[in-house]
Amino acid sequence: MPQVKSNQGLPAGEATQAADAKLAALRRTKVAAAAALALCVAIFVAARSFQGQYPWLGFVAAFAEAATIGGLADWYAVVALFRRPLGLPIPHTAIIPANQNRIADNLGRFIEANFLSPGPVREKLNELDFAALVADWLSDRQRAAGLSRFIGRLAPQMLGAIEQSGLRDFIAGRMMAQLEKIEVAPFAAGLLTAFTEDRRHQKLLDEFTRVIGRFLNDEQALAAMREKIREELPTLFNLFRADAYLLKKIVGSAGSLLEEIRADPEHPIRAEFDRFVHQFIERLEHSKAYARRAEELKRTLLERAEVRGLAGDMWESLRLFIEQDLQSGSSALAGHLGGLLAEAGGQLARDPALRADMNHGFVVALASFVESQKSGVSKFIADQVRRWDLAQLTRLIEINIGRDLQYIRFNGMIVGGLAGLVLYTAEQLFLR
Repeated sequence: MPQVKSNQGLPAGEATQAADAKLAALRRTKVAAAAALALCVAIFVAARSFQGQYPWLGFVAAFAEAATIGGLADWYAVVALFRRPLGLPIPHTAIIPANQNRIADNLGRFIEANFLSPGPVREKLNELDFAALVADWLSDRQRAAGLSRFIGRLAPQMLGAIEQSGLRDFIAGRMMAQLEKIEVAPFAAGLLTAFTEDRRHQKLLDEFTRVIGRFLNDEQALAAMREKIREELPTLFNLFRADAYLLKKIVGSAGSLLEEIRADPEHPIRAEFDRFVHQFIERLEHSKAYARRAEELKRTLLERAEVRGLAGDMWESLRLFIEQDLQSGSSALAGHLGGLLAEAGGQLARDPALRADMNHGFVVALASFVESQKSGVSKFIADQVRRWDLAQLTRLIEINIGRDLQYIRFNGMIVGGLAGLVLYTAEQLFLR
């Protein structure tokens, strides 16, 4: 049998004390109601006894008689709610125990219809500023740091779960599938078009001239070039050291040309380089042959085992880095994550539009959850009420509302007495 908790949500000790206080007040009210009923009976008997000597006591007797009848009727009605009066098997008594299942079903449906319907739920959720609560919580540096440490402790398990779930292989497969869908030629043409804006590709030409210039000043490179020239020249020319002369002229001319290209933004070589780049971009955009060769190159590249394993290698490197960092005494990731969470809380607190969007999302999500689960809540409440012990259920209801019900007995005696007095007065005035 489930333990019935106080509807005030008090701790167990305080709830017991509150229940005992209510029970004591109920008992005092019952005693007072019984005493009032006994007093009405005594007044009735006394008034009837002396009515012959004092006729005016007839009014008192009429009041006391009707009050006694009203008090007894209301006592019967109150008792019939919880048990059989005097233990007699009178029909339609012990109403609450006899209708436990119906009460359970109706209570569940009532809560579902009146408390868990979309309108009241959304209205209540709209009163709450979820985003402000999140912002206040995250803005505290200690809380943000604690949350980041908690996430850090869960990270190894999350990474392991990702590996076991096959998500890593799924992501790798999706990456390869997306790469296969990319048309290389148009993609490369777009990149090159963006790169050539403001003639930024000319910097590549400048760097190329610098590389050639460094090559022409390299001793080993010059020696190799001189040896190659000597091999190509006739023996007669080598006798006059023509190789050295030609090398000097070649290097000098090439160096002068490179200097001119670097110094002159409008040099013809630069214009020729522009034409070459633009023609290449145009071919990439419109030439089917270029597109076909680019696709063949892409497929060849993607079929290589090194590329196929690239996603897995990246994942392994990322996992190893995260685990090593989080296991260190001063985790950079945890520190950065804590700062990021705190900054996110501050930004959320400063941005009312973002909070409004976030609150709307909370309302939609929670309202949808309540809507999908409200039938289950109704059934849960009904099942719980059915499982309650009848004696405990009756005691719970009687403790909480029994004192007010006892006042019905007082009201019944007063109303009944006044009704009896009015009827007796009418009898004296009109029938005698």
